[in-house]
Amino acid sequence: MMHLFINSLAASAGGGLTYIRNVLPHFATQPDLLVTVALQSSLRKEFCNLSNIELLEPRVSQARRLWYEQSALPPLIRRSQADVLLSSGNFALRNSPVPQVLLSRNSLYTSADFFRNLRSRHEYRTWLDTHVRAVLAKRSIRWADITVAPSEAFAAELRQWTGARILAIHHGFDREAFIGDSSPLASEVEQKLRAADGSLKLLFVSHYNYYRNFETLIRALPILRVQLGGRSVKLLLTCSLLAGKNPGAYRCESAAALVKKLGVSDSVIELGAIPYSQLHLVYRRADLYVSPAYAETFAHPLVEAMASGLPVIASDFIP
Repeated sequence: MMHLFINSLAASAGGGLTYIRNVLPHFATQPDLLVTVALQSSLRKEFCNLSNIELLEPRVSQARRLWYEQSALPPLIRRSQADVLLSSGNFALRNSPVPQVLLSRNSLYTSADFFRNLRSRHEYRTWLDTHVRAVLAKRSIRWADITVAPSEAFAAELRQWTGARILAIHHGFDREAFIGDSSPLASEVEQKLRAADGSLKLLFVSHYNYYRNFETLIRALPILRVQLGGRSVKLLLTCSLLAGKNPGAYRCESAAALVKKLGVSDSVIELGAIPYSQLHLVYRRADLYVSPAYAETFAHPLVEAMASGLPVIASDFIP
């Protein structure tokens, strides 16, 4: 029996968390595979019933995570007697006690657009933090035995950036598992969706951040209304544009101010965070999926939207 140790402490939101949500249930069905996963304690309820999966929940803040991974994880891996380490959060262990596979999927470290965006917003602290993390991510590719990217386009970008061998393995998608939960949406969410009936409903699944380019989508709303002859258009967001309501250090005040400035408050419906198991119910209620993101590697919502039968309009975010 092979014993796989997965470091997913970085999985708190976005694609990294979606990846873990998709892959762990499949690992649990493999009789010859034992998996130990280091993850945040807030995720225990999602995975505690999976067989062959041992959960480790170290109490460590995101600010101390990188230090913890480099200093405390190697002894834990040795004691677990794991055969292989999968580091799923862009950063590898410098001295892994077992062969290490690194999943690198953060395109921000190589995105000139993102750094320009941060400067234009005067987000110099985030600009510096991203540069530091980019150095660590680049070194991590050297520390790992093999690095895996979720698309051939991003693998090529990483090869150019580092000169290292990068293997492209596309993320899979289990449609039956994705649509398996039939429990109803929260009443507040249901009311907001019903209020949008009769309108052209555009859906964008993401917490607020800069690289998903929310402002461009908001600016498009009055243009769409004119081009559609005044037809009602509703933009459904799975987040809130209120300060403190989104993960990370991204400040959504500018997006909220833009909504008011353009007079499209009645067109933007903030559903708030939707449990992943119920997202398919929201896709089914929309008419189009839209994504103006300028930096992506593997956009899970595009696959989810297509699996739900939604037409997709997306920016060209190939690196």
